[in-house]
Amino acid sequence: MTFERGAGRAVWMLALTQALGYACFFYIFAALLIYWQRETALSDGVIAAGPLLATFVSAGVAPAVGRAVDRGQAVAMMAAGPVIGAVGLLLLAISAGEAVWFLAWGVLGLAQALCLYDVCFGMMIRRFGTEARGAITRVTLVAGLASTLAFPAGAWLAEGWGWRASVWVAVAVVLGVMLPLQVWGARVLARGTEAVEHRGVARLRWADVLRMPGFVLLAALFSLINLNHWMLVNHIRPMLETLAVPVDLAILAAAVIGPAQVLGRLALAGAGARFSTRVASWVTVGALVVAPVFLVLAVGWPMAAVGFAAFQGAAMGIITILRPVLLAETFGQERYGAVAGMMAIPGLAAMAVAPLIGTGLEAVGGVWVMIGVGFLFALGACGALAARR
Repeated sequence: MTFERGAGRAVWMLALTQALGYACFFYIFAALLIYWQRETALSDGVIAAGPLLATFVSAGVAPAVGRAVDRGQAVAMMAAGPVIGAVGLLLLAISAGEAVWFLAWGVLGLAQALCLYDVCFGMMIRRFGTEARGAITRVTLVAGLASTLAFPAGAWLAEGWGWRASVWVAVAVVLGVMLPLQVWGARVLARGTEAVEHRGVARLRWADVLRMPGFVLLAALFSLINLNHWMLVNHIRPMLETLAVPVDLAILAAAVIGPAQVLGRLALAGAGARFSTRVASWVTVGALVVAPVFLVLAVGWPMAAVGFAAFQGAAMGIITILRPVLLAETFGQERYGAVAGMMAIPGLAAMAVAPLIGTGLEAVGGVWVMIGVGFLFALGACGALAARR
């Protein structure tokens, strides 16, 4: 896919700002978790509930955000998101108790909804239409490196100057780099779109959306994929430890997930139009079905754990691109934002509860019960895809 010169630069600029946004608003939790556990008086349960609250806030405002995208208000949200996120980070930096901790994550959840993937992809669907897959791929290729940026930067800053300094640096990055570049990129893309004149166009009720052919099946597909991935990946270290995979190899497997996402996206970008959306969807769910086989093999051949991580990572890398494309192909572009916002609710809810489900299954029946249920989630995703016309 080729872009106009200005649009091409804007796409790459938004790719960079999305990487910064995910690093500062999302991956900062995992990057600094160990320091919060060691250096704060907060319990592990309270600490873990922070990003869970952010996810539910994002899900709760997603429909309204989607409608705003359809009304041509994406630029305003892409500008407001970093500012609100900086406020959330500031609260995080000064937090000393539970109330401010939860307030900080609630604000960060709002920021995530306003300026990360869904709004960015909505802009690109409106700007490029059926050709948006190329732009979305470019964004996800760069944004997929967010964890690679967040973990070493967070650790280096926290070790040298403390975790609060790490958060203050994130505030500076968001306001000094992310905000101006994101506003510029969003404005460039917005110039090539036509604003929706009638503000009521995208006002859909749940009853209307649920009656749309394909909505329930796509919601089931994305939710089952999230349940499978986030349940198994969040438990990858204790899971591999139970399977007697050596510690160094388990760490390597966990580290492979991020690069595998990028490789999956590169493969999709390289295939281009030759790799249809339907074929790519089947590759994704097929990878999730095959991944647990590597866990079985890991019992006698520990290196197979890396194969599990690679298949999981590649599948999620591809589905990140396919989700907005599938929604646009199925429901059209006019009401993309409204439908995508409603579709986000079950997907985000699945992502939020998946680690809790994994913990419960592991406690009741052990690791293999959790792996078996994950396999059933993958099979369910296959069924939802097969039932979709």
